[in-house]
Amino acid sequence: MSAARFPFLILSLLLLALVCPPAMAQSITLDAGSGGAAFSGRLVQAVALITVLSVAPGLLVMVTSFTRIVVVLSLLRSALGLQQTPPNMVLVGLGLLLTAYIMAPTMDRAWTEGVQPLVDGQIVEEQALERTVEPFRAFMMTHVRPKDLEAFQSLANSLGQPPAGQSSPSQPVAEQQPGLRTLIAAFVISELRRAFEIGFMLFLPFLVIDMIVAAVLMAMGMMMLPPVVISLPFKIIFFVLVDGWLLVAQSLVRSYGGGG
Repeated sequence: MSAARFPFLILSLLLLALVCPPAMAQSITLDAGSGGAAFSGRLVQAVALITVLSVAPGLLVMVTSFTRIVVVLSLLRSALGLQQTPPNMVLVGLGLLLTAYIMAPTMDRAWTEGVQPLVDGQIVEEQALERTVEPFRAFMMTHVRPKDLEAFQSLANSLGQPPAGQSSPSQPVAEQQPGLRTLIAAFVISELRRAFEIGFMLFLPFLVIDMIVAAVLMAMGMMMLPPVVISLPFKIIFFVLVDGWLLVAQSLVRSYGGGG
């Protein structure tokens, strides 16, 4: 089995555990033998698997560091006053590379503990699903805000549908084991909050430059000249001189403790 297929195997196992019931964690083999009903059931499972894989990228970025990284990079571009530079493709590519760097320990653990034993025939699919999801659950539990997690657990309980994985609905919210749906929702909210906090800090020095340029232009009586036109080159050279891209990349990686 080639190394290029490893991420797709991990992704398939993870997403099946996230959105499919346990009954679908079975081998999907279409048998067109005498059992017509069995064939129909396998066909439905195959369609469900294809559907899951079609939304795989969107679900994957929600359980990794990609959300925080790409939001911060987008806010940084706005702080610089640039519209399409760097282009979205470059920002997404940089976000994916930093995500791969941060999530490498988590992905390696998911492969070693879940996918590799399944490929070697040491465990069954259901065990592989549990072992593959566990590293991602641990990563999210490490970086989710307790306040967000408690809020979504309370929402789930108030709807009368406690997430899978909780011991009992009667337990206090803080003592309940969050299900994946609750954990993912809380994790995404936490990542967005932290991304905007970082974005606010990035905006401050560029805002100071804009204010200084605007004050100088007003003092010179150049009211008709937009301050943004003058301040943009100064913001760019300031960002280059302080080696801003490297500092931002290092800060994003270190915000996760250097890894997954």
